[in-house]
Amino acid sequence: MFLHFHGAARTVTGSSHLVEVNGTRLLLDCGLFQGKRKLAFERNRQVPWKSSEIHNVILSHAHIDHSGNLPQLTRGGFQGRVICTQATRDLCEWMLRDSAHIQEKDVEYVNTKRRKSGQTPFEPLYTTKDAEDCLKLFEGIPYEHPVTVAPGVRLTFRDAGHMLGSAIVHLDITEGQRSIQLVFTGDVGREHMPILRNPVPPTDALVLISESTYGDRLHDREDDIKGRLAEVVNQTTARGGKLLIPAFSVGRTQNVVYFLNQLTHEGKIPSLPVFVDSPLSANVTEVFRNHPECYDSETLKFLEQERDPFGFSRLTYVRDAEASKALNAITTPCIIIAASGMMEAGRVIHHLKHIAPNPKNTILIVGYMAENTLGRRVEERAPTIKLFGEEYPLKAAVCEVSGLSGHADRDELLKFLGHFRVKPDYTFLVHGEEVQSLSFAERLREHNFSRVEVPFPGQRFEI
Repeated sequence: MFLHFHGAARTVTGSSHLVEVNGTRLLLDCGLFQGKRKLAFERNRQVPWKSSEIHNVILSHAHIDHSGNLPQLTRGGFQGRVICTQATRDLCEWMLRDSAHIQEKDVEYVNTKRRKSGQTPFEPLYTTKDAEDCLKLFEGIPYEHPVTVAPGVRLTFRDAGHMLGSAIVHLDITEGQRSIQLVFTGDVGREHMPILRNPVPPTDALVLISESTYGDRLHDREDDIKGRLAEVVNQTTARGGKLLIPAFSVGRTQNVVYFLNQLTHEGKIPSLPVFVDSPLSANVTEVFRNHPECYDSETLKFLEQERDPFGFSRLTYVRDAEASKALNAITTPCIIIAASGMMEAGRVIHHLKHIAPNPKNTILIVGYMAENTLGRRVEERAPTIKLFGEEYPLKAAVCEVSGLSGHADRDELLKFLGHFRVKPDYTFLVHGEEVQSLSFAERLREHNFSRVEVPFPGQRFEI
């Protein structure tokens, strides 16, 4: 058996790992790399294998850095199955179409300038038709339901607790006379977070591929999250400003809405108008409502009281573009939640243009900001930020609530990986910037994980 690490190796985005076994090729995730535009443009087109030679794709969850390059794979000739949980399939129905729309619009904008300068226009990475063709290949299966995905390979999904439908991939492999258990964590969620159930830790594996996003960092506790969120809302309101929360449409937006709902009901923040400015977020929230099988007991109890965890009286989901623009004319305190989470695209860019220059306002960071993204520049309090090709002063307050992350932190990951009855023979750390992955590798070695590798992009291992 061979493992080939292509994406999310010594970086956070673009998850994509190839398993070669029994004459077949299984791809674990097929995500988009996110970062500097030129670099992302090039890397997302560089697939080191023929798409038509991939037998099946096993998708851990719907986030674009894990699923977003699937339409290009299909465009290149992939005709196998994309196997995922049922909730992931339903989320990708919206997310991949949305991603294709962004690819088309971005290239349309760039090509306007290229034509004026006599340059050859670019083709989009993929189109809406490619996304629709890809979605026909999806097959949703329940958690804890083993299925055969290749000769001698049986797949079982277990709940990862990271986002709706997220899964830990368990592969039971028979290769010749030997049996191999391979576990791919995807992204590991956190215990006691709202809405979703806790992640189910693995207990047996010869080979482990684990994320390491927060391999050297710790999150705030849940009580601190609500307290900090209330503090930021109240301070911004006292200044007469607006609060902008860049958030991923899937998972983070719903968590933020859930906490704001609770704080409003508890009287800990003023009853402010809250706008979720993202058609995708609105559509995704409907998918959340349709999958209560993924909820934890607290959220189910909330539902039994005939209360909507994703809606309250002052909350408005904004779909229309004109209604989105009208939010910038509001001069009284309000809260705007807008995608994308790393501020690389979407309506959040338009809101930053109006909110960033005013010191009354606040930009609240609620998730991980990858290297070379606009979100990282805002997080680092750069004096200016570039929006639509122009520089704008960053005078708004920039605050963070780290505990809203859907990723387990260092100690939570160590606890999650501490349930093995026998430590894996091979451990590969992915989905982390190099410093985080290397730091977490040292931690695992201290906990008696014998062979821990942090693969380079393109590196291949024989098991």
